[in-house]
Amino acid sequence: MQILDEINAPYHQIIKSTGEVDDQQLNDLNLSSELLLEMYEWMLKARLLDERLLKMQRQGRIGTFAPYSGQEASQIGSAFALKKSDWMFPSYRDIGSCLVHGMPIEQLVLYLKGFLQGGSPPEDVKVLPVQIIIGGQIPQAAGCAWASKIRKEQDVTISYFGDGATSQGDFHEGLNFASVLQLPVVFFCQNNQWAISVPIEKQMATKTIAQKAIAYDMKNIRVDGNDVLAVYKATLEAVEHARNGGGPTLIEAVTYRIGPHTTADDPKKYREQTEVTQWVDEKEPLIRYKKFLQNQGLLTEESEQQLRQKLELEISTEIEKAEKIVAEPLATSFDHVYDQPHANLLEQKIEVEKRTAEGR
Repeated sequence: MQILDEINAPYHQIIKSTGEVDDQQLNDLNLSSELLLEMYEWMLKARLLDERLLKMQRQGRIGTFAPYSGQEASQIGSAFALKKSDWMFPSYRDIGSCLVHGMPIEQLVLYLKGFLQGGSPPEDVKVLPVQIIIGGQIPQAAGCAWASKIRKEQDVTISYFGDGATSQGDFHEGLNFASVLQLPVVFFCQNNQWAISVPIEKQMATKTIAQKAIAYDMKNIRVDGNDVLAVYKATLEAVEHARNGGGPTLIEAVTYRIGPHTTADDPKKYREQTEVTQWVDEKEPLIRYKKFLQNQGLLTEESEQQLRQKLELEISTEIEKAEKIVAEPLATSFDHVYDQPHANLLEQKIEVEKRTAEGR
């Protein structure tokens, strides 16, 4: 079904908060029972990992972490619409998408521990290193898509970012670049209502983020970001549009960040708990999708509990593997600056090696 917002832009939704579904749209998707369950498995895995990583940060086992609970439907649904050959440019809050696209949990933990090797994705995983600079990955994704177009490849690039990034110059530069060159790229904005402590209504005057695409003559889609099937359908439409030469798309997935911006943040300082409770009670993505699967006869409490136990064991095993790995020496960081290091860089590396040996 489509719900019209205040500016009459279509807001796409398939599963209601009650778990009831638009049967026509569900039939049009033509998804197997196995695929529907697989989506839930990835959503649950992402949630359990998020909860585990938050505890690990509080225990001092990893560094600062950006929780993503509440945004699983946006991340999992969109990643399912990609091919493994497509390129992904994540921000620091997109672990769910990275997992689906092939990033091992072990690798993600190494990154959060601050290990140099944590920033290098496996060779066969087309996920670029996590971008910390707000919006910095948007023009980079446009550049990657341009390379694919020049090479006449069929790859599509997706860039993930939050609502706060749409106030950055990189957002506008990236969209303009992609529109002018008609690049095969999808700009996926997870509008989680808060750019750190700044609410959406204080950050922009526009009624929606999706409408920003109009200025660039770009296709736009606004979707219920807590409805994994609606997100999958919207992203698949955008990806096929790009792969077939139609150019870029801006997707606004309306969702909510349940936890803090990062583990260095206290959301109680700037938002009311009643707001969080309302989003969780009425729109929480895992609860909604679980109700849907139960209504379809695909999931029971028993099978869900068995799945939860399996995933918790998998997560524990991967974390244990990561924590046994020894960090590379600090001096090896200089090896990742240039392909052929210049004299000054080598001099700095030698100095670091000397100080490390001296215990300084």
